[in-house]
Amino acid sequence: MTTTDTAPELDPGVAGGVGRTALMVAAARAIETHRPDALARDEFAERFVRAAPASAGWPVRPEQVPSGDADPLWGRLGRYFALRTRVLDDHLLRTAQTGVRQVVLLGAGLDSRAFRLGWPPGCVVHELDTAGMLAFKQAVLDGSGAVPAAERRPLAADLRFDWGDALVGAGFDPGAPTAWLVEGLLLYLPAAAERNILATVDRLSAPGSTLAYEIKNLEGADVRASPVYTTTKARIDIDLPALFDPDPRPASAADLARRGWTVSERSPFDFTRLHGRGPLPEPTDALAANRWIFAEAPTG
Repeated sequence: MTTTDTAPELDPGVAGGVGRTALMVAAARAIETHRPDALARDEFAERFVRAAPASAGWPVRPEQVPSGDADPLWGRLGRYFALRTRVLDDHLLRTAQTGVRQVVLLGAGLDSRAFRLGWPPGCVVHELDTAGMLAFKQAVLDGSGAVPAAERRPLAADLRFDWGDALVGAGFDPGAPTAWLVEGLLLYLPAAAERNILATVDRLSAPGSTLAYEIKNLEGADVRASPVYTTTKARIDIDLPALFDPDPRPASAADLARRGWTVSERSPFDFTRLHGRGPLPEPTDALAANRWIFAEAPTG
């Protein structure tokens, strides 16, 4: 796949900090897309990577990663992102198959779920992210002639602050069940913002709603020397531990349970074993602290 000759410039605010991690995840998805045993496929991911000057030289195919799966960045961490994509794709589609037709992606980044998943008829996908991220994403999608597989409603919002009313103003129906997804955003937000996001999700969730999100419990663990992180910093100048919010994380899963949600917490390695590919535990493991939370709203 090639990009158009008129690929847009990436907003400087997107090219730095957390926005740059969205390009890293897009590169991982692009590499995964071209694997014969791909866990997930995203035909637009390569376009996003090539359209941004900050990532234009990054690998987007397996043959461009000389050490393959042994590479800490594009092998191990890349396959982690691919596994996360597959697991969360499956979660959203399972929820849609129960009759839920309203999807909200908080911190949608450069993923193209509204375009690449097989949504049932009548699905509406709300994508919330910064204005710069959404503008860059839209320009690349427009340049590729992409057609969404569901009704797509992008909404510029700063998720550190109140965004619920703006979502309702964009056509979200709080009386209808919703599939909520917060893929990797919470790791970078202050604890107060995480609490506010989950309280807003709870307030706007009708019975039948689901929620999936990622957390990282670094209490008592120092994983900064992990090859996953040191290689990422050396190779593409993204210092992931420096981007993670340093304050103690809220016990958000326990808080959801107190609000009546049914909550389960899973290790990514559980899904590596389920699918037969993906990262497995290693010494000084940066990924061992990661957990994926799946929750269902109370029925009444």
